[in-house]
Amino acid sequence: MSKVLSAVAWPYANGPRHIGHVAGFGVPSDVFSRYMRMAGHDVLMVSGTDEHGTPILVAADKEGVSARELADKNNTVIVQDLVDLGLSYDLFTRTTTGNHYNVVREMFRTVHGNGYMVEQTTLSAISPSTGRTLPDRYIEGTCPICGYTEARGDQCDNCGNQLDPTDLKEPRSKINGETPEFVETQHFFLDLPALAEALGEWLDDREASGTWRPNVIKFSKNILEDIRPRAMTRDIDWGIPVPGWEDQPTKRLYVWFDAVIGYLSASIEWARRLGDADRWREWWNPAPHGGEDALSYYFMGKDNIVFHSQIWPAELLAYDGRGDRGGEPGEYGALNLPTEVVSSEFLTMEGKQFSSSRGVVIFVHDVLARYQPDALRYFISAAGPETSDSDFTWAEFVQRTNSELVAGWGNLVNRTANMIAKNFGEVPAAVALEPVDEEVLAAVAAGFETVGDLIGRHRQRAAIAEAMRVVGEVNRYLTATEPYKMKGDDQRDRLATVLHVAAQCVLDCNVLLAPFLPHSSNKVWATFGGEGEFMPMPRIEHVQDLDPDDGAGIGTYPIITGEYSGTPRWGRRPVEVGTTVEKPTPIFTKLDPSVVDEELERLGR
Repeated sequence: MSKVLSAVAWPYANGPRHIGHVAGFGVPSDVFSRYMRMAGHDVLMVSGTDEHGTPILVAADKEGVSARELADKNNTVIVQDLVDLGLSYDLFTRTTTGNHYNVVREMFRTVHGNGYMVEQTTLSAISPSTGRTLPDRYIEGTCPICGYTEARGDQCDNCGNQLDPTDLKEPRSKINGETPEFVETQHFFLDLPALAEALGEWLDDREASGTWRPNVIKFSKNILEDIRPRAMTRDIDWGIPVPGWEDQPTKRLYVWFDAVIGYLSASIEWARRLGDADRWREWWNPAPHGGEDALSYYFMGKDNIVFHSQIWPAELLAYDGRGDRGGEPGEYGALNLPTEVVSSEFLTMEGKQFSSSRGVVIFVHDVLARYQPDALRYFISAAGPETSDSDFTWAEFVQRTNSELVAGWGNLVNRTANMIAKNFGEVPAAVALEPVDEEVLAAVAAGFETVGDLIGRHRQRAAIAEAMRVVGEVNRYLTATEPYKMKGDDQRDRLATVLHVAAQCVLDCNVLLAPFLPHSSNKVWATFGGEGEFMPMPRIEHVQDLDPDDGAGIGTYPIITGEYSGTPRWGRRPVEVGTTVEKPTPIFTKLDPSVVDEELERLGR
């Protein structure tokens, strides 16, 4: 058994999240985490809302509220959406807690003390109309290297090179289109060149492991070729104060030295709330002080690769004192670097990039208000942007829901339960297995190794396809054996055997699909007489800030947590003969084809 950290990208709290966001960070991380718990590993899944920075201030201005009020509102919405989607966080928190402030400041002081945080005078992009700093990612222009006209101020997504806003030709603000002004200012920079050798060795080791997705390792190694110091502070009054610059209230730590540290601060907060303040070390410190087999997996969309394969590892190396300047770890001790950065590509919608301003968007809460959460989870798992961009269309959503979930898996569950309820009222005992029975049982049993291996290697599309192929094998078994035609007493034993085998196969398939479809797995479990939750679900708790005087004073706030010790084990569990089975209700809702036109009309198509 290993300690497994599932570090899930922090959704930004400037508005509700759309389905493209959860396709990148949400569903893939939950499928993996649920499977790893089922496989017997000790999983810690953490994240929270990222609540600092200029975009929060911009959105707050538009709504006529304070940044705090906006963050509170959107945090509440995002927390509810992620719980409704069934994402099994051990802790989902936020970056405005006193605990997070303290962890970030400890990281800064140690990185600075080790010599990797240096002061430099630089040009900062300022909005002429507001006087506020423009984040690098809120500046667009033409890439000076490849000529791409929509390069960002931190990198070009077309050629992959790192940039500074001053590098761009014809720079413009993404907020209002104005040309930014560049003014001299003093900032702290993370000395990435002094960490480049250590970063390169780590990436070489990760490449040698053969586990990273090729696009992620290639991009990560390419950005090392043009490594440069990166600013870790900004001229802004909304964020974490800079240690040593407390007399400069308009300078705060930038997201690159804020949100990514949330993985650590959330783990520490989780342990503190558990009443075992050092428990987090089992996932973060190398042996002998932490877990000997601790593994960490970071989930995000491809636009965040640089944060997790360069910036965050560099900060960890700097904290540990493992760069060219040497140094010693701070109070948290040596910290583990990521085992794997699991980056998804982009999800588009009806052939266009998601854009709230242009109306090309569907928010998570709108989907969940109209459709079953597992229908969305199924689409993302089966057709999501795992290793290449993919497109969400309402036509495909309806087609997959009806022909795969309803007609395939739902039909197998319902007709098996119906026949058992009608003929026996309980799971019958098998009398004598025939070769056809043994073949289908063996085929389903083989699925545990195949599907589990694929999920463990982050090949979730292939994994759910294999699980649904197994479902198809069981449906074919029922078609071949025709239990619905077995009427007389002379066929009673054979009917009992076939339905016993079918019940065993259905419950096995339910295990195979449970990481993907936790809501419906509980319904299937109940349909066949199971008691309690089969797959534990997350819950919302309202808690008090642990360090209210050291943060932004948020007081009470909602967190996502859960008790997942009852997670079933990955593998076959013998069906219990005599368990009552009543006439079932459909597990999945069939969608009318008119849904497509209705949803396209909402989009203005």
